[in-house]
Amino acid sequence: MNREEISCPALAALLAASFASFLLSTARADNWPAWRGPTGQGICSETNLPLTWSPTENVKWKAALPGPGNSTPIVWGRQVFLTQAAEGGKRRMLLSFDRGEGKLLWQREVEYGEKEPTHEDNPFCSASPVTDGERVIVSHGSAGLFSYDLAGKELWRRELGKFHHIWGNASSPVIAGDLCFVNCGPGERTFLLALEKKTGKPVWQVDVPGGIEGGSASTWTGSWSTPVLTRAGAREELLVSFPHRLRSFDPASGRELWNCEGLGNLVYTSPLAVEDTVVAMSGFTGPAFAARRGGSGDVTGSHRLWRQERAEQRIGSGVISAGHVFLVTDPGIAECIELLTGKMVWRERVSGQCWSSVVLSEGKLYVPDHRGDCHVFHASPEKFERLAQNKLGELIRASFAVSDGEIFIRTYQHLWCIRASPEAPGR
Repeated sequence: MNREEISCPALAALLAASFASFLLSTARADNWPAWRGPTGQGICSETNLPLTWSPTENVKWKAALPGPGNSTPIVWGRQVFLTQAAEGGKRRMLLSFDRGEGKLLWQREVEYGEKEPTHEDNPFCSASPVTDGERVIVSHGSAGLFSYDLAGKELWRRELGKFHHIWGNASSPVIAGDLCFVNCGPGERTFLLALEKKTGKPVWQVDVPGGIEGGSASTWTGSWSTPVLTRAGAREELLVSFPHRLRSFDPASGRELWNCEGLGNLVYTSPLAVEDTVVAMSGFTGPAFAARRGGSGDVTGSHRLWRQERAEQRIGSGVISAGHVFLVTDPGIAECIELLTGKMVWRERVSGQCWSSVVLSEGKLYVPDHRGDCHVFHASPEKFERLAQNKLGELIRASFAVSDGEIFIRTYQHLWCIRASPEAPGR
């Protein structure tokens, strides 16, 4: 492991304080500043989201997009930001829309002419942008990391080298305090990086084993997991799911706090965390586990609570609610798992194929499937109960963003803004 630590203890203390302030402020806001929302856990405090919609019902606006994409929009104030690729990844863009009307405010793009592999179902620019209300930071894979102000002025750019994997990349950057964190990879070069958000200057870097894509699919490795910043007691932790291990880092210095073994070769989901427990899941029918927070070094023997040896393909991330984990698997099966035991409480088919992560609002779970059917069901361990199935009829592989009573949905054709009228049922 190579790590460039912050040398000034006062700076580390300042960063820790700013992390806490950041989490508190964003958790209270109506903004959706990052993939999976203010906390990176897919949970929001919204209480007035629409329950039903269609291509003509409860549609505030829709904006045509220049091409397909899997990234999720983010929302800050009057703007919606979205990444987009065109011409097979030769053009990589950040788009800004007016949230009131859906009008394109500005478009900033970079060109990347070198060959970069990806999966045919994973268009380039699959990483979602992130903002702190002053700047928007976006990862364009091998084209680099870019920062813009809210008016579209470029603030800095950082070349990170090539990230070559047969399935491409998708991990989104994360802003907390004065830093931006990026899970760089997968590929032969894989590392976790912290940069100064104002300048793009690297602060620390942790190298991790690279992704293997030769041989058979059973030997391929890689992590597409977006880091999650959480608090455990008085300590801030940066959690990242890598092949074989969940790892916890001190976000100020990059020092590893603890790690827990039990994942498979391929990881797509982000960790799920509550005060005492973390859940990590593999993809490609690999295992999942839960571990108690805390400890140091390898805590597999002392802190791992349970391990599910094999499961269906999991690409979208779940949520933790009422002592249970809720998610939808790639084949479209909704699952409810007891958090502390790993017991499968119920499994029900909710949709067709699904890569999207669920969003929790007011005890309801929102998730779309590839067919463009948008599902709402109860986050209840008692039984599966579907509340709505809303058909948009356009391919969706992104997740929902929610802000101030509105749902923003990125399909392969449009960016939609869904908002219930005052007299609409379920408002």
